[in-house]
Amino acid sequence: MTQSEETFPANGKAPAGHAADHAAEHDAAVRRAVEDGLPTTIADLCALVRIPSVSWGAFDRSHVRESADAVADLARGLGVFDSVEVKQAAIPGSSDLGQPAVLATRAAKNGRPTVLLYAHHDVQPPGKDAEWESDPFQPTVRGDRLYGRGAADDKAGVMAHIASIRALIESVGPDFDLGLALFVEGEEEFGSRSFATFLEENQDALRGDAIIVADSNNWDTSTPALTVGLRGNVTFNLTVRTLGHASHSGMFGGAVPDAMLAAVRLLASLHAEDGSVAVAGLTSHQQDTPEYPEEQLRLEAALLPGVSPIGTGTILSRIWSQPSITVTGIDAPSVANASNTLAPAVTVRLSARVAPGQAAQDAYTALETHLRAHAPFGAVLEIGEVDLGDPFLVDTSGWAVAETRRAMTDAWGVVPVDMGVGGSIPFIADLVRVFPDAQILVTGVEDPDSRAHSPNESLHLGVFKRAVLSEALLLARLNARTGH
Repeated sequence: MTQSEETFPANGKAPAGHAADHAAEHDAAVRRAVEDGLPTTIADLCALVRIPSVSWGAFDRSHVRESADAVADLARGLGVFDSVEVKQAAIPGSSDLGQPAVLATRAAKNGRPTVLLYAHHDVQPPGKDAEWESDPFQPTVRGDRLYGRGAADDKAGVMAHIASIRALIESVGPDFDLGLALFVEGEEEFGSRSFATFLEENQDALRGDAIIVADSNNWDTSTPALTVGLRGNVTFNLTVRTLGHASHSGMFGGAVPDAMLAAVRLLASLHAEDGSVAVAGLTSHQQDTPEYPEEQLRLEAALLPGVSPIGTGTILSRIWSQPSITVTGIDAPSVANASNTLAPAVTVRLSARVAPGQAAQDAYTALETHLRAHAPFGAVLEIGEVDLGDPFLVDTSGWAVAETRRAMTDAWGVVPVDMGVGGSIPFIADLVRVFPDAQILVTGVEDPDSRAHSPNESLHLGVFKRAVLSEALLLARLNARTGH
């Protein structure tokens, strides 16, 4: 036997110390690959941010297609997928197709698990350009943050997947055993309307032992988080009508209710004096929450001096496990076009968040019942454009959750926090329905100051690096895992 040869016990397994050294070498290789690849990763992210891929109906669909093609090119460039396609699915109840998504697949070998990696390449509308400190579609680095629409939500999630696969290839080679499916959706910001159809049509290609959804938050810029609870959502347009046409406010004001008056009274009935939801039938979920002082809420939510928080219970319970209702838009005469008339109709967009444990359909029924019962002055109500998404609670008992927590701890140097999120990712309920045996892992690249959906959305580059490293370590370790 030469000095370079090694002997192992009769069971064929390396001694514990040898296995630990081998694992440490693999981890070190992954770390080097992530570090070396970071400039290319950020450059690719900037290229995606420059594409204004707003999926809302009023925006140019060609940009979403351009974005999908760019993501598909990134996936093909990895050289490890058996198939890479840009695909669309029908919107249920409509002849229209949803926005283009990217689906890339690679079969598992030698008993290794398959991991489905999800993110979305569409973005929210930019809003008012005047509220941005730089062009929303021109990625700009200021300090340690990259600014731009989609820089965090969720093109950074797309690039976290691409970069982690690159690191896996660099550290173990392209002929790895781990199965992969990459699914990058194109309409998450517009309600994932074709998502259920897409799942049904591509069920076999999307099937995985674990599903990583890279579309959530971290606790702060130095502490990772695994999202274990998400509120659901109910959104719809509500039109309030009181008149057949506009009438002179001087001639009839005081005797005739205008639609704005009726709408204001009706919307006010949705909340109690303390700002908590006052709709019978909307439920809450009981859970323990970490400490989160009011000062932190004021800072992260940008509460103005003198403005108080609303609701009851711990602050995080109000955000994670109680319902909320927000008016996100109003169609009414603008101040610039105001005339002395009684408005015949006002339309608002209502967005309700549903606590874990309640079906979105039940929450919608409670809201509709309340609105019709509280319509003032006999106002006529019309409800349309209804979107529903169920809430979600993660089963944290599986091996994939344990491996993810270990990878996060090693990448960040801090044990991750289990957190709820007040926002919604409605399609997760569809994933659970179609793939009931898969373990769902909701991770993310954002932090409390990312301002997703708002002007000056940004990505903390240190958080991004650690998020990529977490996922790369996880994939490398799952590539060595058998008996899942």
